[in-house]
Amino acid sequence: MDFLVQLFGQVQQWLFETVVQPLLFALGGGSILEDGYNATGWLLVGLLQIAVLVAVIGPLERWRPVQAIADRRAVRIDVIYTLIHQLGLFRIGMFFAFDPLWNDLWGALAVHGFAGWQLDQLVAPWWPGVTDTALAAFVLYLLVFDFVNYLLHRAQHQFEWWWALHAVHHSQRDMTMWTDRRNHLLDSVLTDIVIAQVGHLVGVPPGQFVAATAFALLVENFSHANLRLSFGLIGERLLVSPRFHRLHHAIGLGHESTAGKGTLGGCNFAVLFPVWDALFGTADFRSPVGPTGIRDQLPEEGGRDYGRGFWAQQRLGLLRMIGRG
Repeated sequence: MDFLVQLFGQVQQWLFETVVQPLLFALGGGSILEDGYNATGWLLVGLLQIAVLVAVIGPLERWRPVQAIADRRAVRIDVIYTLIHQLGLFRIGMFFAFDPLWNDLWGALAVHGFAGWQLDQLVAPWWPGVTDTALAAFVLYLLVFDFVNYLLHRAQHQFEWWWALHAVHHSQRDMTMWTDRRNHLLDSVLTDIVIAQVGHLVGVPPGQFVAATAFALLVENFSHANLRLSFGLIGERLLVSPRFHRLHHAIGLGHESTAGKGTLGGCNFAVLFPVWDALFGTADFRSPVGPTGIRDQLPEEGGRDYGRGFWAQQRLGLLRMIGRG
């Protein structure tokens, strides 16, 4: 593990010194070199994730697909979403748009005596030799962020205006490993803001934050895969599987309450650990999986247009949010 961390750091340093740092100097960005170094880490994580998608999850999808791909153009649009996020373009936008605001906010709170908690330090004394290890801290932060993601996901399916944006994600009829990053940009902005502030609140170190985020994203890519795979009776309750999450995207089941058509709700909201769904009564471990998508996309249900291209999906999402789409 230590060897991998050191190797990652060496590659990050090389990429920063040979590519990012000269580019920042050329653009007059010498004052943000530290931020550029951190961004290089995110870029490297994104490149590694894309490599795993292409080299590992892609072949698995071709080996045991749930369904044949009917609309490859729609999948190519999902690839664009993935590249925007994994190559750091979205994160760069967030940095320039919001980071100065959050720095000022947390700076003001620190002046008044509040700088958040070091959560890993708070639990470290509980069980010496176990809770004070780097692995324990990593698992702790995974649980914290996953619980927050569960709550956010429930909210996306609860409030009409937020569902109007989140529906971009659910409108994919050919769900694949690329679908995970298919989100309305405003939807991503909202969730990323919350996660970033929670990270600051609980005092997660930058390295742990990157590691936890990278692990979560890989599991999400895998859980969205067009892959006929279950983790078994016990495994399904420990980690979100492609079968478990595909039920969340199933027409009706994934975006409606038990009251039926026209209502908001759903099942299987967890990102990593199904324990949250089990605890709050939103878990569905049934095996049959139907088509993915949203009910009102069906011709017999009105054939609502959610957009064929990237910009059409963004525009229609905003129109739905203000009640004009």
